[in-house]
Amino acid sequence: MKGELAAFIDTSVLVYAVCADQPHKQRLARSIVERGFIEGCYATSTQVLVELYDLLTRCAEVKLSAMAAADFVRALREWHLVEMDSDLVSAALSLAEREEISPWDAAILEAARRADCTRVLSESLPSGRTYEGVRVENPFA
Repeated sequence: MKGELAAFIDTSVLVYAVCADQPHKQRLARSIVERGFIEGCYATSTQVLVELYDLLTRCAEVKLSAMAAADFVRALREWHLVEMDSDLVSAALSLAEREEISPWDAAILEAARRADCTRVLSESLPSGRTYEGVRVENPFA
């Protein structure tokens, strides 16, 4: 990690970096990803990497080869990476219950908190909403 983390990046942003069917979103997502590689300013999680691989190889709008998807996922391991463990799962389940959100979304928020990120860039969670100190921002809005 090169400096202070600017934000936690969710799967939706990373998918748009590859998906060409929405050029405006692709440009924005690519600039986020490029900044992450140059400045080392973003975090993500093992959950996001698995979701990303799945979407990149199965989504009709993207449909990368397994090798190309794996290469992109491997490159993202250079970012600050939060690993999902039993403590994170437990915290996510509690957050999901309190906030009435999916456990997958709660795991993203808890991973962001673990990385000391106060922002999550995501299109999947309600933009502008703050969950226990972590604010969601839709970079495409």
